[in-house]
Amino acid sequence: MSGKVYDQQADPALDMAESTVQAGFDPKSWDMVGSLNLSRQLPTGQVLLDLAAAGRADIVVLTADLGRPTQVIQFGQRYPERYFNFGIAERNMIGAAAGLATTGLTPVISNYSFFLALMGLENIRNDICYPNLKVRMVGTHSGIAMGFYGTSHHCNEDIGALRTLANLSLVAPCDANAIRAAIPALIDHPGPVYFRVGRGRETPVYEAPPSFTLGGSNRLREGRHATIFAIGNLVSAALEAHDLLAKEGIELCVVDCYSIRPIDQAAILAAAKEHGILFSAEEHNVTGGFGAAVAEVLAAAGAGARLVRIGMPDAYSVLGPPTHLYRHYGLDGAGVAATVAKALRAG
Repeated sequence: MSGKVYDQQADPALDMAESTVQAGFDPKSWDMVGSLNLSRQLPTGQVLLDLAAAGRADIVVLTADLGRPTQVIQFGQRYPERYFNFGIAERNMIGAAAGLATTGLTPVISNYSFFLALMGLENIRNDICYPNLKVRMVGTHSGIAMGFYGTSHHCNEDIGALRTLANLSLVAPCDANAIRAAIPALIDHPGPVYFRVGRGRETPVYEAPPSFTLGGSNRLREGRHATIFAIGNLVSAALEAHDLLAKEGIELCVVDCYSIRPIDQAAILAAAKEHGILFSAEEHNVTGGFGAAVAEVLAAAGAGARLVRIGMPDAYSVLGPPTHLYRHYGLDGAGVAATVAKALRAG
């Protein structure tokens, strides 16, 4: 289905979202109708347009009826011959991306993470990772960002599944500027890369695109009592927790550990030696997720540090506006601060 720019599922919702906003409804409530409007801050499409304008004729974009809410439809409008909308055929999309990669092109898939990483896991494994193909996958709306859409649309298991796949690099840019840094930095990486991102409504962490290297991390705040390694939406929550805890005399070091696989082992082990207690924070099931990756580093090195994992419980998530869900699961700034303070008091 080459050159198809229209996204059938998204257009009616966009019309409803726009009319709702015009009627005075506050989109910050994360209602179902206005949710599409909230994704417009995702910069993926613009980043790809910038790369194309700089001479990257090898880049092609694939989606499964989600070009508008994942913000790559603008690439299709400018380069319709390099934009492929597969309808609700996610597995075919993944297989086609693998095929395109064998021709020397650089395919970029942009789709909701639960449809891409969970529904398409077998195809990612067999079609892309096994032959170690140069495919870029951008999984948006990860974690519980979809709120009212239902537990089927919450993606709290993708890190646990994907980080077991050989050859696959897994990164989690935390905001729009981090995405602007991550995609160009890894566009020429020789193997497959999965970018785990939010929905475009993330609290800004960086004022400009930051340093972004595979296997790296960014230390954002200093602190002498403990270190928290955070990814995605939990980076901004950890920064808020840092400010809240400072009022209580607790100094928390905050690290954006954006590279999940490979992970920044040196930073983790240095923090373990410095503090003896570490925290991991993620919008993902704590079983097998980012925190488990941190734990593996500590265990393999015999670091002896205590690790407290902050994330979704090992259960299926409930429904509600994402802002309410973050508060319910202790994944907002206040919740992270409370968990850190409690653990430090326990010794």
